[in-house]
This record gives sequence, structure tokens and C-alpha cells, in this order.
Amino acid sequence: MTLLQLENISYGYIDGTKKRIILNELSYNFEKGKFYTILGPSGSGKTTLLSLIGALEKTQGGVIRFDGKKIEDIGYTNYRKNNQAIVFQQFNLITYMTPLDNLLNVMNITSNELPKDKEKTALALLNRLGIVESKARRNVMTLSGGEQQRVAIARALSTNVGLILADEPTGNLDSATQREIVTILRSLATDYDTCVIVVTHSDEVAKTSDIQLHLRDGKLIEQKGKIS
Repeated sequence: MTLLQLENISYGYIDGTKKRIILNELSYNFEKGKFYTILGPSGSGKTTLLSLIGALEKTQGGVIRFDGKKIEDIGYTNYRKNNQAIVFQQFNLITYMTPLDNLLNVMNITSNELPKDKEKTALALLNRLGIVESKARRNVMTLSGGEQQRVAIARALSTNVGLILADEPTGNLDSATQREIVTILRSLATDYDTCVIVVTHSDEVAKTSDIQLHLRDGKLIEQKGKIS
């Protein structure tokens, strides 16, 4: 089932005296329950595309629909709060809070229906991702990088959104931890029927996805076989 539709998306910027087009009438449909990776060289527009999907920036042309509705009709703030969540390479956690409080902070502002006992729900979610209660109640900065990324993923899940975006989520982690995080991201699609879209430079990460996409000449192209 299609969850996210990109219709003729265009975006560019001024480079000196010329306008550089990085997204050129790009169209693609993303489905629920699937794990996608987007690859491409630096400067190809991967992070820009993710920012547009996440409503951190506005398109210069074309339409983005979530569950059939234009995101501007949903309202950018409402869309960011209730429909999607972003996992960043730098985690972007609130550093003076505990992991538990990081989750409760976003759970308290979403309009999505959540269980009444939010603390119990948050602790259970953190525990599922390997953050036991004793760690969930200490300052988040005392955790390792891999643990902080698990907290960031738990936070993304905690508001019951349908779309999870991740920008190089394994970029700052060692190889073993990278594999663990990728396994978690992949499981989110199947276990929660969530659409997961990950921007990455890593072929190893891409190989684990259901669908590999390459951003080339402003278009998204599905990869067949080995990525060149």
C-alpha cells in the first residue's frame, strides 16, 4: 500500500551565476512495511530530498502526498509532529534529559493516539531496543554512541508515526554497531508496518534494504544487482 507519493519534485540552488538543479521532476511511490535505502554521491541531493520528505524544506516544484493528502494541506507542523520522524547521524537528542524523558517529550506533543501509560510504553520500547530501565533513567550523554542512536530510533517510534526517515544513521558508529542499527531499522518496517527510508553512502547498508534507490541526474532509480 502506497504511503508516500513524490510527484514531479524539483529543487535547485544558485551556484555562482548558474542555477544547479539537483532534483529534476522526480517521482516515486513509497509503500508501507518496506525498508528503502537511497544512495548517491555527495552533492547529488540525498539529504535535500530527505529534508523535503520530512517537511524541513519546501519543494520548488511538484507535490508530496502522505496517505493521499498533500503535506501542505495536512500542515507542515502537524505532518512533522504526527506523521513522520527523522533519525539523524548526530542523534539530535536533548542532552540534559534521560532517554526516557527524550521519548516522553515527543509523546506529549503528538496528536496521535497513544497508550495512557506513556512512561510504561516508553520504557518498554527502549527495552525492546536494548536500553534497560537503569540506563533509560540516567542522563542520555552517559550512553555510548550506539546506545544513543537506539534512543533516537525509539524516540522516532514512540509517537506511532507511519514514516521514519534516517540520514546516515550509522555514519558515526563502528562496524558491529552499524550492523545492529541496520537490523533494528529493517525490523521496524516489518514489525510496525512502517515505511523506513534511509539515506546512506554505504553499500553494505543498502544491501540489507528491500529496495535500493540511487539518486542520479535528479531522479530516483531502482537498483538491479550490484551498485556501481
